[in-house]
Amino acid sequence: MIRVAVTGCAGNMGSKIIKTVQAQDNMEVVMGIEMPNSPLAGNDLGQQIGLGPMGVEIIGSQDLKTELEKVKQFIKSGQSLVDFTIAKAAVETVKICAECGVNVVVGTTGLNDEQLDVMHKAIKDNDIKAVISPNMATGVNVFFEIVGQVAKILGNEYDVEIVEAHHHNKQDAPSGTAKRAAEIVAENLNLDLKEKACYGREGMVGKRPENEIGIHAVRGGDIVGDHTVMFCGDGERIEVIHRASTRQAFVNGVIRAINYQSSKQDKNIADMFDVLGL
Repeated sequence: MIRVAVTGCAGNMGSKIIKTVQAQDNMEVVMGIEMPNSPLAGNDLGQQIGLGPMGVEIIGSQDLKTELEKVKQFIKSGQSLVDFTIAKAAVETVKICAECGVNVVVGTTGLNDEQLDVMHKAIKDNDIKAVISPNMATGVNVFFEIVGQVAKILGNEYDVEIVEAHHHNKQDAPSGTAKRAAEIVAENLNLDLKEKACYGREGMVGKRPENEIGIHAVRGGDIVGDHTVMFCGDGERIEVIHRASTRQAFVNGVIRAINYQSSKQDKNIADMFDVLGL
């Protein structure tokens, strides 16, 4: 049995992950974590998210290390902590999990290079396993693969523009998925993304610089997540599009990541390409 802990357990993503984990034959949720000193601490997790009593109390994240150290069977057998929170909190959670020997699945977006470096160091220094991806949806990772192939085939003769759209509550921009798509394009075109990325345009910007990669963010309503990569040439345009209609797409990817981590992962840090064999 794979024992699973979930941060942000009472939130939209966290509650969906918990409900889906509980529906699996080979998994069970043993811990739910909320923000420090959360008023939900002590509440039954199942009752809080509408599943009925589970016998698992919600804890505040300030108690995470203490609670992980208490639950020895959680650490010694198959285990994963799933994090879909915010960047700053995710870094601290990963550091604590690494110290306690607990594997992690991280789908949190908005992580900068410095934060990723801190996480990677903690993971490697403590020899735990981590699956880290800006987007856990299976379809999005197939989208990434296709974007890379198209960029490689078309080369530098096509202008590349990336447009992402999300709900008005999303905190970071552009999305982690848009950033990853831009990285994949740059890698396949042998470009330095830091030099070639253009995040939106305004005013008299002049002629489009050669090999520029445009990245644009739209926020509004309840859009779950739309991503379009446009390859614009003379007389034609190719668009690669992924649209998520519900967050369950991301949750299903999390389940695949947990199973992969428990049975197949043979390196410290993996991503969804590893999970899917791409």
